[in-house]
Amino acid sequence: MLSLSSLHHHSSPPQPNDSSLSSSLSLSSSASLKPTTTAATATTPKTLYLRRKPLRIRALDAAQPYDYETKVAITHFHNTHHLKIGIIGFGNYGQFLAKTLVSQGHTVLAHSRSDHSRVAKSLGVSFFFDPNDLCEEHPEVILLCTSIISTERVLASLPLQRLKRSTLFVDVLSVKEFPKNLLLDLLPPYFDVICCHPMFGPQSAKQTWDGLFFVYEKARITNEDSRISRCDKFLNVFAREGCEMVEMSCAEHDKYAAGSQFITHTVGRVLEMLNLESTPINTKGYETLLNLVEITAEDSFDLYYGLFMYNKSAMEMLERLDLAFEALRNELFGRLHGVVRNQLFDKAQKAKSSLFNGNGAGHNWTQNGAALQSTSLAMRSQDVTQPYEYKGQIYQPIDDSSKLKVAIVGFGNFGQFLAKTIVRQGHTVLAYSRSNYSDAAQELGVSYFSDADDLCEEHPEVILLCTSILSTEQVLKSLPLQRLKRSTLFVDVLSVKEFPRSLFLQYLPSYFDVLCTHPMFGPESGKNGWNGLPFVYDKVRVGSDESRGSRCDRFLDIFAREGCQMVEMSCAEHDWHAAGSQFITHTMGRVLEKFGLESTPINTRGYETLLNLVENTAGDSFDLYYGLFMYNANAMEQLERLDHSFESLKKQLFGRLHGVLRKQLFGTAEKFQVSREKPMLPKLSQSSAALPSSSDTLHVQNN
Repeated sequence: MLSLSSLHHHSSPPQPNDSSLSSSLSLSSSASLKPTTTAATATTPKTLYLRRKPLRIRALDAAQPYDYETKVAITHFHNTHHLKIGIIGFGNYGQFLAKTLVSQGHTVLAHSRSDHSRVAKSLGVSFFFDPNDLCEEHPEVILLCTSIISTERVLASLPLQRLKRSTLFVDVLSVKEFPKNLLLDLLPPYFDVICCHPMFGPQSAKQTWDGLFFVYEKARITNEDSRISRCDKFLNVFAREGCEMVEMSCAEHDKYAAGSQFITHTVGRVLEMLNLESTPINTKGYETLLNLVEITAEDSFDLYYGLFMYNKSAMEMLERLDLAFEALRNELFGRLHGVVRNQLFDKAQKAKSSLFNGNGAGHNWTQNGAALQSTSLAMRSQDVTQPYEYKGQIYQPIDDSSKLKVAIVGFGNFGQFLAKTIVRQGHTVLAYSRSNYSDAAQELGVSYFSDADDLCEEHPEVILLCTSILSTEQVLKSLPLQRLKRSTLFVDVLSVKEFPRSLFLQYLPSYFDVLCTHPMFGPESGKNGWNGLPFVYDKVRVGSDESRGSRCDRFLDIFAREGCQMVEMSCAEHDWHAAGSQFITHTMGRVLEKFGLESTPINTRGYETLLNLVENTAGDSFDLYYGLFMYNANAMEQLERLDHSFESLKKQLFGRLHGVLRKQLFGTAEKFQVSREKPMLPKLSQSSAALPSSSDTLHVQNN
């Protein structure tokens, strides 16, 4: 008989037992097959009870499959992925790996000489002060996260007898042949061995491991399914995080990676000693240097010293780096000597030239001391491509009222780089240069002139000087300014700013407007777009007329439309921020270019940074670099600081090396000498028997 107590408001509904559950479920199933009842039948207490009861039962049943599936998933993970991993060496890098291991659900134990128990607890890691206690937990994997130079000592101190004989040993050192030989020599043959190198660290992989190289060699894996499976489980830790898994022999790894890492850390540590600081207008190249310092600064000197000690080519690489720096410095000073010499003997040369050429009329521009053809003898060229013929190729055209007629003076690499964007936006571009760039101009839709008079007679609204720093004054003085409109706007794009500002104000009549700018990018760093790149400018002299202000803004809008970060800044402030940082950037880029860096199949992020630096600076002319040297008041001091930093780093390395070698050579001999000095001197007749022979002494030292 079914109870009606569920209809009473003051009492709770009855709790069904197992038999009532099954009967209710069966009633519910049969009820669902019956046709719809009448209204009278639907309102009876019995029907209401039956309707409510199955709903309550279904809710109870619904929770069961969820719990079961969770248990199945956990069991599946433990069977297929879970490992008990003992980390030996729980410093910065050990903690870095532990975070991911724990997040994946593995059991992690740790032991270290220093007390990292508090950090371990925060990470969900069991910390052991005594390695015996850790080994008695029988971890499936021993993960060695020690420094290179302490690995042998740590390995020799482990109580291997307390481990299972099937334990897998893994190292994560930055060199690979050394730990491979060490593990195979010191470990009994029943232990498995993987030598691996996660080619990233806490700084370079603080966001993600996705796409980063993980190099490994299965140095010794016993041919049993369980051992092979465990090896795969461990490697899967890194594969699941998106690492690019590279199976490679230890010898091959060291051939590619040991040298590149040593150079990366050497440059990073030299730059760290310079105390580089970020500026409001960092170039991409300078950002590269700052990133390199950040990547390498967190690593210990032990790591760097290990890369030096266990890299057969380390000494040769240091010498090559030293020679590259010396060669660059000689190149700078050689050019400087040439400039000073030319200044000293300039008057005598001019006197001889005037006697030979008559009155000396015409404009003779020089580059590297070699005279070029006079512009008066140059052939005039036709306008290559009229602006209207190029309109169909313009991207995002501007309205006619915003268009400018821009004349680029100096149509080399950088002039052409800017011209592409200016033409694409719909502006009319003219060009003039000492060299013949008519073919390049035609491809870009630019009207090219071989005579500066012809260009100026076209009355461009803007004269855009894209010359080198060294030739700017000479070019500016040679332009036929009288053929231009008196309201013309002059713009420069040099990497230093106070120098061109002074030139403009000195040589240009006051009716010309002056805008000093620095696009802080070039053909390499800006090849994928200018979005977000700094563009610094100073409106040095712009007429008060509305038309002149509008023209200046329209020119600046060329760069704003491309997404540049527009920074209005005085020339003096620009040079304070940028001149020094650019000089250091180009110096390091050119040193590494002379060193001859080459890409490898397993580049680290730090090494990629160096390769990018070389790529960004190699495309720039030596004139640009020399200009940064000449017109940077602190250039000599910066060169000296760079040299001092490199020498200091070498002293650190050689000092440590000397200490290690001295200990090896004299450590036991000094102990022996101390023990001899404690007793009183023996009598002469006893001394020959008491003292060891020279061959015995040699044996003691060698042991």
